[in-house]
Amino acid sequence: MQQGDPDERVETIFRNGTLTVVGVVLAFSLGFVSHWAGNPVPWQLYDGFALVPILAGIGLQIKALAALLDHDCLKRPVFERANRIFMRGLLLTSGGVALAVTLDYLEVSKVAKLLN
Repeated sequence: MQQGDPDERVETIFRNGTLTVVGVVLAFSLGFVSHWAGNPVPWQLYDGFALVPILAGIGLQIKALAALLDHDCLKRPVFERANRIFMRGLLLTSGGVALAVTLDYLEVSKVAKLLN
């Protein structure tokens, strides 16, 4: 088969490893949102700037997981597309998490200054 052949297949074991990674990262992403929602720091309107990329990223991770669970995912182009979708989701979620942590840190620092 030629490079880039649409009928080229991905090894099942390799696909299963990727599927496991996507599932674990998605679980951590959902866990972060759950934990952040229960955070005692009051939510502010600007927290939406962190929440939007997190939720969009989780949506892309779910889309990638669904694609990887499909039998057609053993076709290399489909598999590579699912990986690209997952990476976009991971980057969005990571950026949102970093922003959420930064916003919470700034909010806690502001409260700590008022108490001193």
